Amino acid sequence: MLPLYQVDAFTARPFAGNPAAVCLLDRPRGDTWMQDVAAEMNLSETAFLERRADGWGLRWFTPAVEVDLCGHATLASAHVLWESGAVQDGGEELRFHTRSGLLVARRRGAEIELDFPALPVAAAASPGLAAALGAEPRWCGRNRLDLLVELASEREVRALAPDFSRLKVATPPGRGVIVTARSEAPDYDFVSRFFAPAVGIDEDPVTGAAHCALGPYWSVKLGKSELRAYQASARGGSLGVRVAGDRVHLTGQAVTVLRGELAAE
Repeated sequence: MLPLYQVDAFTARPFAGNPAAVCLLDRPRGDTWMQDVAAEMNLSETAFLERRADGWGLRWFTPAVEVDLCGHATLASAHVLWESGAVQDGGEELRFHTRSGLLVARRRGAEIELDFPALPVAAAASPGLAAALGAEPRWCGRNRLDLLVELASEREVRALAPDFSRLKVATPPGRGVIVTARSEAPDYDFVSRFFAPAVGIDEDPVTGAAHCALGPYWSVKLGKSELRAYQASARGGSLGVRVAGDRVHLTGQAVTVLRGELAAE
């Protein structure tokens, strides 16, 4: 029996933010087994944690593929380790070894701060993207993971109803499409949505890794290094973003909504 949790990340209340499954492994498991578990959970991400001498091995799977970087499932993983008592020494810092290198989580009062790599975007054209989104980009760029599209207004971002079959064709070789605009509310600097049908997720509720691109982008545009962000999905979620050179610090809360055991081996 393996401990299995479902956690809502980047929210202070249950049934909001982005749900992730977190599985605590007792030994190394094969890729196919982990992919099968993620498909069974059918959440945007399932995280698998394996204890190491100097921290934790961490891998993330959508229902369809393994991914290189995931913010909300990392936040959920840190939350589970502290809340469950799996970290016995009460340490205020956790070290995760991942496909994107070493990632660190730190306690910040009621919140958790993630230390992630900055993933700035460079201007790039994407034929067919405007038609797939149903909106005309003000600006379009790309990093190694995603496309980033700025629209003229928050209202346009919230009103998007993409054609996911066309968007799936327009996205590769990247993972997904980040759509953003400056916030019209005083509590936030910018809003965004994230679509990734190419990896089995039509729309992700709150995407930490997308803010590794959004942070540097809006930091330059707004002339500030500390930002407040809102992801305007149906569930919605908020996070703090601090840009520090080639790192982006993402801050948010998490809530456990389910605790159980994985019986199938």
